[in-house]
Amino acid sequence: MAADDRRQLEAVRVVAQQHAYGYSDQPREVRRQWAALSLLANRRMHGDGSGDSTREVTQDFMLRTWVIRHLGRDDTDPDWSPERLAVDTLATLSLAPSEAETLAADWRGLPTERIRELRRHKNLTAHLDDLVGYLQPGPIRSQLLRWIETRGSLP
Repeated sequence: MAADDRRQLEAVRVVAQQHAYGYSDQPREVRRQWAALSLLANRRMHGDGSGDSTREVTQDFMLRTWVIRHLGRDDTDPDWSPERLAVDTLATLSLAPSEAETLAADWRGLPTERIRELRRHKNLTAHLDDLVGYLQPGPIRSQLLRWIETRGSLP
């Protein structure tokens, strides 16, 4: 994707997100539509590097969590389903919490790529504190709670 196209999509993403967040006088469904547009623009900005991918996914997770928290869940739409967001989150993580903790214990001695991997996991789990309250007790919620604990030890 050309740099100009990426800039335009980023502008759409930001404006749509501002409408979703800031226009509280609008009906919830209108704000949810703005959030959906922001997600669409974000997902269209596929970068070549893992940093771009992490940024895209983190923004996706944070916006979806915000919508669930402030505009309400919608289990008919996977973007606004807490359970689906939980599953999507776990699918992006390449390490188990125990592996991440072991690596983080001596992270200063790790190669740069491993430190980046730990940072990536920290970024991809930033929304979990807000999300877990919307999940029923069970294995997925337990895994996310474990990640919340682990996140504090990541660089």
